Amino acid sequence: MIDCHTHIFPPFIRDDRKPLIKADPAFRLLYDSTKAKLVGAVELVEQMDRSGVDQTVVFGFPWSDPELMQRHNDYVGEAASRFSDRLLPFVCVDPRANQAAEEVERCLVGGMRGVGELAFYTEVLDTSVVDMLDPIAFSCRHYGVPLMLHTNERVGHWYPGKAEASLKVIYELIRAFPDNRFILCHWGGGLFVYELLKKEAREVLSQVAYDTAASPFLYDPAIYGVAVKIVGAQRILFGSDYPLILPERYFEEMAGAGLTAEDQAWIKGRSASKWLNLEGD
Repeated sequence: MIDCHTHIFPPFIRDDRKPLIKADPAFRLLYDSTKAKLVGAVELVEQMDRSGVDQTVVFGFPWSDPELMQRHNDYVGEAASRFSDRLLPFVCVDPRANQAAEEVERCLVGGMRGVGELAFYTEVLDTSVVDMLDPIAFSCRHYGVPLMLHTNERVGHWYPGKAEASLKVIYELIRAFPDNRFILCHWGGGLFVYELLKKEAREVLSQVAYDTAASPFLYDPAIYGVAVKIVGAQRILFGSDYPLILPERYFEEMAGAGLTAEDQAWIKGRSASKWLNLEGD
């Protein structure tokens, strides 16, 4: 079983988040409330054991400060080295930050398994994001790793982290990099529905997988069956967004949604193994 979406933080952030809440608007948006839990690698692995999760994709936060960005990625990398059979590290950056592309290259050279979760929580994106992400997308292609993007629905209730990026911008971004593999978080904000279009969209989105992160807070469990019918279970990745939600809630919803055992097996791990090139490990 593979969880493809979790966050960990180093001790200096967990012990005192207040200075960073003042300094970073995106971090403040998501973690100003003390109810927003911060965990470290040990706590994550202990929860994996309780939940029966074998491996987990783990990443930090897209800091705008280059030094903080590097320190957090170093912590993620060190955690993955300590728990080398359990944790699959992704490098996380703010693409607008100085040295973001260099940081991605540094971490991928060091063996990280992907890039993400890249997010633009406080910005309204336009197609200029294509140029911004070009060097990062190049590194992903060069090292054969996926690029994970935060996405969300644009309608319905507001919540911290609900960004303003339109699905059209996300779609154009994916179309600009046809040789990259993408993971769109949070069901891609519903982008998968447009794979029902008769022209273009299914081909453009063919190298996209969709993760389930935060699904119990956002969608009716029926979304599992709908998504499987449209894109197939092989392109759906279980992601818990831990520590936001425990894995067990997802397993309960999958079982209650009437998915076959085969489809559940794909979503819970086989898809991630294929998408992350783990099959030869």
